[in-house]
Amino acid sequence: MSNNEEGLEESASDDDQSPETEMENTDMNTESLTDAEKEAESQTETADEPEQADEVATEDEPVLDEDVMPDEEADLLIPVEDYLAAGVHIGTQQKTESMERFIHRVRTDGLYVLDVSRTDSRIRTAAQFIANYQPDQILVASSRQYGRFPAEKFATAVGARARTGRFIPGTLTNPKYEGYIEPDVVVVTDPIGDAQAVKEAITVGIPVVAMCDSNNTTDNVDLVVPTNNKGRRALSVVYWLLANEVLDNRGGEPTYALEDFEEGI
Repeated sequence: MSNNEEGLEESASDDDQSPETEMENTDMNTESLTDAEKEAESQTETADEPEQADEVATEDEPVLDEDVMPDEEADLLIPVEDYLAAGVHIGTQQKTESMERFIHRVRTDGLYVLDVSRTDSRIRTAAQFIANYQPDQILVASSRQYGRFPAEKFATAVGARARTGRFIPGTLTNPKYEGYIEPDVVVVTDPIGDAQAVKEAITVGIPVVAMCDSNNTTDNVDLVVPTNNKGRRALSVVYWLLANEVLDNRGGEPTYALEDFEEGI
């Protein structure tokens, strides 16, 4: 697998290391696949309510607080005001140890503020990494409601494949499943909501690029893009920038506008 040197150094040194993986038994019969699907569906339905609550809480009234990164002179892909208006910096009221290095500070209301300069840097690194792969060997998955449209638009822009909504068990691990595919890299909107896609990618040894909020654990993520991964505006901005940067790294002309990645905003 050809990997961008910068991307690999960064993910190997300060990102999370993927654990040893074993190939999942691909002789899953139809009955067991159905049981797995029912179980996954039940888990997804159970998780829906808190996920929707997070989306509402994170999406409401982005605060244009200028204190979002230590380096005020950082050279960003877009003006810092545009990141702030989209709420890219707004984390949750929970912080994991693995995401602590991407957090700039905590607000008086208890919300953690992500370092926008790290978000910007990781978008560039992720784009360089993804650009090494053939377009049709890139898979983007998003179960989150607000991530589905920009994820699909990202796939269209870079020529990748998309699996949005519920991720069917066996998509990456069961050759007998009609929708089985063998991508070389997987991009997910949220390691929690997209846990099935992450699990299967690890099982078959596929690297995972993930958009991670302050409450995410990143043990199974190869390259982290720290961002608010629950808000519509934030996800639109990050997927838009990532798509244009991938195209730029391929030597193409980034022609997409942010409006192309927004739906119902």
